[in-house]
Amino acid sequence: MIKIISVGKIKEKYYTDAVNEYLKRLSKYTKIDLIEVKDEDFDISKTLLTEKNNILKYIDDKDYVITLEIEGNELDSVSLSKKLNDIQLNNPNITFVIGGSYGLHEDIKNRSNYKLSFSKLTFPHQLFRVILLEQLYRSYKIINNETYHK
Repeated sequence: MIKIISVGKIKEKYYTDAVNEYLKRLSKYTKIDLIEVKDEDFDISKTLLTEKNNILKYIDDKDYVITLEIEGNELDSVSLSKKLNDIQLNNPNITFVIGGSYGLHEDIKNRSNYKLSFSKLTFPHQLFRVILLEQLYRSYKIINNETYHK
């Protein structure tokens, strides 16, 4: 099972439609649980602390946690599929964490088993959720030797 914890809600229909499409495609391979936690609007330290507490409520001790961070490891799609496949051999529960506008609290980063970056660029969390789901779908297609990936 894959859990995706994301700070903030998706409001735009076009993002919601894209998320739903990839969830439908991924349902053939795995169960995905999308969890949205409230994005806060305090000063940076209070926001990060509040978001940290909201995120940690959904992380189990046995979860393999992958945080999405600019400072993380950059992988191509084939390497990501291999990483995902390797993790799933020993960890049935993978949790991805997408931070808010200030990123992630240090405690969340320290809890992370693997830090992943899709780019040095900053993306809106709504768009990034779609990108993550598409890459997970691509990974499963690669793992299963199915056409899609080029």
